[in-house]
Amino acid sequence: MSTYPLNKTAVILMDPYNDFLLPGGKVYPRLEASLQSVGLLPRLHKLVASVRELKIPIFYAMHRQYREGDWKDFQNPTAMNLQIVATKTFEKGSWGAKFVEGLEPDIGAGDVVVTQHWNSSGFANTNLDLELRQHGITRVALAGLVSNTCLETTGRYAVELGYHTTMLKDCTAGFTQEQLDVAINIAYPLFAHAVLTLEEWLDEVKKAA
Repeated sequence: MSTYPLNKTAVILMDPYNDFLLPGGKVYPRLEASLQSVGLLPRLHKLVASVRELKIPIFYAMHRQYREGDWKDFQNPTAMNLQIVATKTFEKGSWGAKFVEGLEPDIGAGDVVVTQHWNSSGFANTNLDLELRQHGITRVALAGLVSNTCLETTGRYAVELGYHTTMLKDCTAGFTQEQLDVAINIAYPLFAHAVLTLEEWLDEVKKAA
């Protein structure tokens, strides 16, 4: 029996925004070296194309799109919150807050765009858990950005909620190579059920097909 039955498996794709992944994006310069060394963008394109062929849904966990006044009256804003305010990262209606071309959700194919997260967890204060459970999903594979912030936090939260959790270690990038290495080699193995490359995971998934 496959570890990843197709009708119970989904991808959680974190923050495929232009501001992260494309030159001209507000956060791109901080990620550029890691994005290039990993070859992240073409790999995410392959991930999306592959799961669409297998009819596995993608649940898009997107960061809050900045609006004027966000975090203004928060008693305990984080450094990340303040950085977003200062740079207007993912500003609603801007090019930077659009999905990277080719990585957009396909609702007709079963993809789901969940409510936006304010900090790092794709689960906290969103409907991600509800949507996954209502779609019968028990096994999730995580990809996207950033390796040791949103991706790691969402993966840890998935485990706490009882999901079989796979971290796709070559489908993410970090602000530094050191942060990426620590995430995939030290942090992920501490909590995830599996830490696999995209090819390794696809090989496992195809056993169910």
